[in-house]
Amino acid sequence: MSKSGVIVIIEDDVDDRKFLSEIISELGVANELKWLETAESALEFLSTTFQSIFIIISDVKLPGQSGLEFKKAVDDDPTLRRKSIPFVFYSTDANQDDVNDAFLNMNTQGFFKKGPDYKKAKDAIKIIFDYWKLCRHPNTQ
Repeated sequence: MSKSGVIVIIEDDVDDRKFLSEIISELGVANELKWLETAESALEFLSTTFQSIFIIISDVKLPGQSGLEFKKAVDDDPTLRRKSIPFVFYSTDANQDDVNDAFLNMNTQGFFKKGPDYKKAKDAIKIIFDYWKLCRHPNTQ
């Protein structure tokens, strides 16, 4: 994990993308943001990029392959798994079955429900970034 690497966000909802973009900007996060709308495009990006990745933030409900299926594909790819990229879900849909699946069957580091208002969403995103900036990790640079 690179502290200065790209933040990969898989989110298909235009309003949520704008909302998250405003929060990240307001937090003063300097990392490059890579916005992707589908799990398939995210997997393609991760498999072909030479850029360091700081974190992956994924919605659960995506067109085509779900966020959970995407996380499983990342875990099943030996090259991507070796990169030890922090992966968190940030989703409106945070039912307990999905949370259980993410933690018990995948190497997920967090599952967050989208905040009901701007302040709560901003607080959650700040906590996620602050945690991963401090955390030691197999690929910490």
